[in-house]
Amino acid sequence: MKLKSSYDFYLILATALVLFAISVISIYGMFYFKFAQIHQMAPAVKFSYMNRMNSFVAPFVISLILLLGICVPKRLLPTFWLNRVTVLLVIVTGLTALWLGIRTSLLVILGASLFLQLIVLVLALAGSKSLHFHKKGYWVRLGSSLIHLGLILFVLDLLLHEQKTLHLFLFWVTTGATVAGMLFCFYAEQLVGIITGKKYTSSDNNI
Repeated sequence: MKLKSSYDFYLILATALVLFAISVISIYGMFYFKFAQIHQMAPAVKFSYMNRMNSFVAPFVISLILLLGICVPKRLLPTFWLNRVTVLLVIVTGLTALWLGIRTSLLVILGASLFLQLIVLVLALAGSKSLHFHKKGYWVRLGSSLIHLGLILFVLDLLLHEQKTLHLFLFWVTTGATVAGMLFCFYAEQLVGIITGKKYTSSDNNI
């Protein structure tokens, strides 16, 4: 249990640092774009600026997707197997990036993560006790599963934004999954009361 907790701690810490780095780069890029008046410059200059900023943020986005790919199987596997899956994931990502390009390698990770997260969601809906969550309770686990699903679909949507029909579909599914997940995580008491017409009790959280 201690090993599992420390693994979770470092995973959360790494994710927070990566998100912080992406936020800093994004805020810097936004203000620099405004104060340097790049929007008034020639299209070639704007294009060059966007490419430069993308190159700065790309390693952190890749790291975030890798962390996401590790986080999902954490719900299904014990730490011993999770370490092996993590190493395998990094190797497969590196080989795919060298062979087919970074974009394809990211799509492979997201596809695998999406498949595993759907399994987690189904098991959470079924009330499976084999899933590894810090928080106990049916609705919290279901909400967490939906939020993770929304995050995967959000990143996938960013990579596939050029396909307009698929982009709109992913956007609305992402929005629905994320909102539903947050409602189940933070407002389970009210939702259960609305759905069942009964007053929520602590035992309802362990369905």
